[in-house]
Amino acid sequence: MKVHELRCAQQFPHGVDETFSFFKDPANLSRITPPWLSFSIRTGNPLMRAGAEIDYTIKWLGLPLRWRTRITEYEPPFHFVDTQLEGPYRLWEHRHTFQPAGDGTLVTDLVRYALPFGPLGGVAHGLIVRRQLAHIFRRRQGALAAILGGNEGDYPEISNS
Repeated sequence: MKVHELRCAQQFPHGVDETFSFFKDPANLSRITPPWLSFSIRTGNPLMRAGAEIDYTIKWLGLPLRWRTRITEYEPPFHFVDTQLEGPYRLWEHRHTFQPAGDGTLVTDLVRYALPFGPLGGVAHGLIVRRQLAHIFRRRQGALAAILGGNEGDYPEISNS
């Protein structure tokens, strides 16, 4: 299984507690996800905590996809990890880290992911998925900057782990 990593970081002009508070609310995901993904939460009003499971739907290339994640680590206000239980990836582990930085907070995303379908998944990654993930996270950074202030962050870097 070929595992890829997406990394990006963004600075916000708020303390760690206030910044974490925005990210811990699953309802805010729809505010920062590009509209073309038609993102929606299927789980009622999920509370962020270790072990919480959240069901979503997205559209990818026009196809509706179900996605279920579990919060596998939760240490407020410093980090949490959501891990895909069911969805389009063979592996999806998204670590969100919050660190004091000057008068604000540095938020770092590290996503470890792998695609299904062996060599065909590798071709899809090279042709479509890699670029789309970078675009999704870039759009997310722009939305976060508009909502929370701060900079637009660094460009998402994708590599093989």
